[in-house]
Amino acid sequence: MWSVDTDRAVTIGAPQLKPLSWEAAAAALLAVSAVVLFGVGTTFPQVRAFGYAPMLAALIIAWSVNRRFARDLSIIAACLALISAISVEADISWSNIARMGVVLSAVVIGPWVVSRYVFDDKTIQFPLRRGQPWSRLEWAWLVFVVVVAWAVLPQYFMRTGVYLNWPPLTNWSEIIRLFFGVNAVGIWDELFFICTVFALLRKHFSFWTANVFTTIIFVSFLWELGYRSIGPLLTIPFALVQAFIFTRTKSLPYTVTVHLLFDALVFLTIVHAHHPDALPIFIGV
Repeated sequence: MWSVDTDRAVTIGAPQLKPLSWEAAAAALLAVSAVVLFGVGTTFPQVRAFGYAPMLAALIIAWSVNRRFARDLSIIAACLALISAISVEADISWSNIARMGVVLSAVVIGPWVVSRYVFDDKTIQFPLRRGQPWSRLEWAWLVFVVVVAWAVLPQYFMRTGVYLNWPPLTNWSEIIRLFFGVNAVGIWDELFFICTVFALLRKHFSFWTANVFTTIIFVSFLWELGYRSIGPLLTIPFALVQAFIFTRTKSLPYTVTVHLLFDALVFLTIVHAHHPDALPIFIGV
């Protein structure tokens, strides 16, 4: 069975910070900032700007108590600030695809370049685990993900109506763009939230502390993307498990494969919700 082995985590150095510390308070404030910017601020746009206040407070605390930690937290904060400058709500127009592509690429490439070549720090990695075949358990988990996603996602999307947060898909061009967008964002999720945000926090905190902070930020982003209503009941466990899988397998390709299989069912569910007669592959909805 899989188990969390903190000594095998994909990170540099041993974590030293406790959940009850000024550094943890700073990380918590940054997580609160993400909740306001991407979560509450999406539902109530008038309060969105208030999300920068806890971000600023987080940086002030971090730089006051621990410069090494503050450096990494500042990288995450800068990325969140840049993402918040655009809308990440589901929009598959070519202009929005281009805009999101530039920004989301920048917040993956930028931290890696700054961390490695400015700070000489190799915490941010994209491990491939070459030459090691996936185990039977890993293959079984992929099957499990497909079955659970097939059973659960249509119930969530269609019974809550959140599929309406995505475009109506009136032609093949929109369907193809949705497929591209869902998969591109799924890959980016792992590159940014796991390989960057989680890795930088895991450098300073225990596995679960870093995982919880990362999950709060990730789920807030997904709320703006369109996973609303009871969406967090699905996205929180998914985010927690993805960090666990990445830490355990040390394989970005495997972690991405899990995510893309889940997103494949997201894509099929959205298409089915808009065109149930054209894609009758789900039951009970």
